[in-house]
Amino acid sequence: MTQSPVKTADSTAAKRQNLQRCLDRLVEVGAAGVQFRVTSGDEVFTARAGSAELGGTEPVPENGRFRIACITKMFVSTVVLQLVAEGKVVLDAPVETYLPGVLPYGDKVTVRNMLQHTSGVFNHADSFQRPGERFLRDRYKHYDAEELVAVAAARPLNFEPGTTFEYSNTNYIALGLLIRAVTGRTYAEEIRSRIIEPLELTDTYLPGDDPEIRGPHAHGYMQIKGRSEDVTLMNPSEACSSGEIISTAKDLDTFLVALVQGRILGPAEFAEMTHTVPPEWVKLPMSNGYGLGFMPLETSCGLSLWGHGGGIPGYATFVGSTLDGQKRVITSITLNIDPDDFGGTFENAVVDAINAAAECL
Repeated sequence: MTQSPVKTADSTAAKRQNLQRCLDRLVEVGAAGVQFRVTSGDEVFTARAGSAELGGTEPVPENGRFRIACITKMFVSTVVLQLVAEGKVVLDAPVETYLPGVLPYGDKVTVRNMLQHTSGVFNHADSFQRPGERFLRDRYKHYDAEELVAVAAARPLNFEPGTTFEYSNTNYIALGLLIRAVTGRTYAEEIRSRIIEPLELTDTYLPGDDPEIRGPHAHGYMQIKGRSEDVTLMNPSEACSSGEIISTAKDLDTFLVALVQGRILGPAEFAEMTHTVPPEWVKLPMSNGYGLGFMPLETSCGLSLWGHGGGIPGYATFVGSTLDGQKRVITSITLNIDPDDFGGTFENAVVDAINAAAECL
């Protein structure tokens, strides 16, 4: 018996209404604006809540750019795996092979360890003061990647490489240096020539020291001493190859499809990317393990998505796709919370919204 078209339409409408309620809830608990791009086959719809600027009436622009934060790691991992395919990098070779003297324990840590966060390398960001007044003071400061890695290199390994998982932005900053050492060009140049230009991601770019977000965009905020501070402008060099890219929902969707459908990585390299550490090692929301800059996520309706999430002052992001590329969710959230309040109520609201989007697929 075939399903009634009326019932199907009613069910779809109810699921989208539930998603909208979840997005509205996000605004209630600390988002300034929210945009979800949801794709199932040839059908694409966008759900939004909040506004482009606090106190304004303009919605988050559908074609707006935003800081994609740690989703940058998917781009870096893709470039490293392309270099593996070209015979220029060996995944299980020590980092010392490519970056001699940069890490005092570089002979123990492999490229794979860094890609999958099993290196034990200290996360340099943990030595910084929490965002807040420190952010306002240093928001336009330039950081050299070598300087950031040196902060971690001054600390011992947190654990024996390969024995557990611990997320460390320093891993991907070091991988940015490795790309330059192997190719003679910066990671930004390699990402542009290998991914952005071939896929025609015309709204995606690496800003370097530029604090602006070019073109239409929603503003991000941070609660500092009870005030909503606009933190849209910042020098993202503190994140560099671990989180600096600016993009749009449409461009990220294009990148995600190209990745899972084998347009930018060969089968062998994509198999490495999707080979995960044991799920019990990874204590991230919705996670079911972690691959090489790419992770499996389990939704409440049982749909498995692969992707990544991320956060940077003022912005939180998420991308997820089924491995056939037919069902996808791209999320951009502009924040208005104290950074210490991201966990708990707000994080749960984000997870609820992602699960509601998965129900629509």
